[in-house]
Amino acid sequence: MFKLVALWSAPKVGDIDAFENYYRDVHVPKASVVPGLQRILLTRIESGLEGAPAPFYRVAEMYFESPQTMEESAQTDVWKAMREDAGGMIDRFGVTLTVGMGWEKDPRRSGS
Repeated sequence: MFKLVALWSAPKVGDIDAFENYYRDVHVPKASVVPGLQRILLTRIESGLEGAPAPFYRVAEMYFESPQTMEESAQTDVWKAMREDAGGMIDRFGVTLTVGMGWEKDPRRSGS
């Protein structure tokens, strides 16, 4: 599987509830209907390793069959709406968004 990993920084303490409500009720539904998306996993990070501060706040993993499938998806109006919404969240909540893409590999399986 090819996936896009989105790392969100934490909103200000006073904006956490508003961010969470918006993320759950508006942004995730937009991301969930992106054409070609096979799976989406969401994680809210509570802490870093061994008590360190969390390096990011939320992680979204969007799974696609291939880079080509994701690229085709990125050309759709649905994808563009999701991206515009993310930009609005950055402006509204003062968060940052870092995105990376790559192949998921399971080292326990041969050939991975």
